[in-house]
Amino acid sequence: MSEQSSRDPRETPLAQPSGWEREVLERLVQGQLREARDARRWAMGRRLVTLAFFVWLVVFLSHEPWRGHGGAEILEEHTAVVSLLGIIEPNGDVDALTVNEALREAFETKEAKGVILRINSPGGSPVQSALIFDEIRRLKGLHPGKKVVAVIEDAGASGAYYVAAAADSIYVSQASLVGSIGVRMDSFGFAELLKKIGVERRLMTAGENKALNDPFLPEDPKAKKIMQEMLNEVHQQFIAAVKAGRGDRLKEDDGVFSGRVYSGAKSVELGLADGLGSLEGVAREVIQAEKLVDYSYEPSWPERLARQFGAGAGESALRLLREGAAVPALGR
Repeated sequence: MSEQSSRDPRETPLAQPSGWEREVLERLVQGQLREARDARRWAMGRRLVTLAFFVWLVVFLSHEPWRGHGGAEILEEHTAVVSLLGIIEPNGDVDALTVNEALREAFETKEAKGVILRINSPGGSPVQSALIFDEIRRLKGLHPGKKVVAVIEDAGASGAYYVAAAADSIYVSQASLVGSIGVRMDSFGFAELLKKIGVERRLMTAGENKALNDPFLPEDPKAKKIMQEMLNEVHQQFIAAVKAGRGDRLKEDDGVFSGRVYSGAKSVELGLADGLGSLEGVAREVIQAEKLVDYSYEPSWPERLARQFGAGAGESALRLLREGAAVPALGR
């Protein structure tokens, strides 16, 4: 039997591609291989970048928050600086937690001959101000040989002056804004507006004074009296702190505790401040340690982010209270 007759008739020989067809197929296959290879490289690159980011984030979060002296040991004599720059409020630019931590480190450092409170603030929370005031007084009792001097730059008013009063002495610039020893409470009244736009206020409370100073209800003389009594009480606490800090240096003047703000030059005349001076001048002439080292606590951005997310709801509620039920504030 011949070879041709022995072949299975169902088998059909494949047609061999011609030269141009083979070339096209090879290019298509090579193109697909290149695309697959590039895709693998991009995927691996993205994974490496993501991994590097998470490694960096872990290292950054575990790192100590930045301080002016970098956390390094300082062996030479210097003046410690703790800054209060901005509004005094919880989780804000200036709050008791971070300021007091910096103060404790400054007082406990043997090489720090004295502490300067660098102040540039319009005031803020009476609670935060009182917490810083009390901590300064406590630390002064533990370290009686260490001077504490407040240097007020543009403003040291209200709650910021409350803090300054805890220092052994206060220095200002001629045009500084100083004093404002008073308490304020801000609110609005929307009751008439609701009537005009046809909105009815429906409020239920358990406790007759729960809705004191509600901005959507008409002003209540009884509520106003209660809130005024509370403001007067906080004001007296403020006055007592200033008198305890300044003592006999305060001049007899009816305006000092009226909430009025004074220029730096006038504040010296009234005994609210002790003299004119700058940060560098006070370090050199009063503390007598010219080298300045900043102990101010500066949270890292992950800490700030965590604060914003963690305290966001509470801060929003507090703002609503300030605008509606009105939380007392020193200054601003």
